[in-house]
Amino acid sequence: MRFKFMGVAAAALALSLGLSACGGGDSGSGGEGDKKLTIGLVAGWAEGEAATALWEKMLEDKGYEVDVKTLDAGPLYAGMAKGDIDLYLDAWLPFTHEDYWKQYGDKLEKISIWYDNAPLTIAVPNYSPLKSLEDLKGKGSTYGGKIIGIEKSSGLYRVSKEDMLPAYGLEGEYEVTTSSTAAMLAELKKATDAKKDIVVTLWRPHWAYAKFPIRDLADPKGAMGKPDAMNIVGREGFSKDQAEVAGWLKKFKMNDQQLGTLEDLMENKHKGKPEQAVNEWLQANPNFVKGITG
Repeated sequence: MRFKFMGVAAAALALSLGLSACGGGDSGSGGEGDKKLTIGLVAGWAEGEAATALWEKMLEDKGYEVDVKTLDAGPLYAGMAKGDIDLYLDAWLPFTHEDYWKQYGDKLEKISIWYDNAPLTIAVPNYSPLKSLEDLKGKGSTYGGKIIGIEKSSGLYRVSKEDMLPAYGLEGEYEVTTSSTAAMLAELKKATDAKKDIVVTLWRPHWAYAKFPIRDLADPKGAMGKPDAMNIVGREGFSKDQAEVAGWLKKFKMNDQQLGTLEDLMENKHKGKPEQAVNEWLQANPNFVKGITG
């Protein structure tokens, strides 16, 4: 099992030139019986990393050659639309990735939903006096005027900046910062270890809720939107070309306990060693694969 990390700009260029390691689209547009698959991954999104590592193991055990491409969300969707990437297991629809679906959806296919209640959130430490997003008003100086965000390309950043801030009258007082999911989590750890104030953009499910003393701020105006579902999305024609795999994917579901324990193993006990995390999880869930691939 291997996660391959590429710089975002380099990855986007490779896709645009048709020079990605999937052979300029040969792997992504393979016909029925082709045993090579390319799966797109956005680094730092724990649920996507967990699902991708699990499926990489499951598919390789069935004789498939799996290539995982780590990209930012925009190049990933563009790559699927071109046929250079076969699958993406962490498409947040219909809301968070709405812009990408509007742009590329006519060249993609929705295969299945594997987790159906995934809200975007704004979180604070348990010791914070804040209870609601309404409580942020007038307290910007306490938080340095910052709500710590993740990747600029994420739907979470867009919703937080364009919908949540104006809904609660926070424009000009707060900035939703951008960096990476890993950097946001590092700042969250540093703040909670020191019992300092912090506000972060987050989502459920996420292992951070079990790891750190945090809770969500109430959103009485519904500015963060309705919960999404986590979809498996494929390039156009995937289910026809890969009927066996598509059939397995349609059987795939995870509940909070299953996903949470796998995320915890990957992010904490076996950090940087997804194969070890998956193997330990499968040993503890021996019937999971049988229910999907037989």
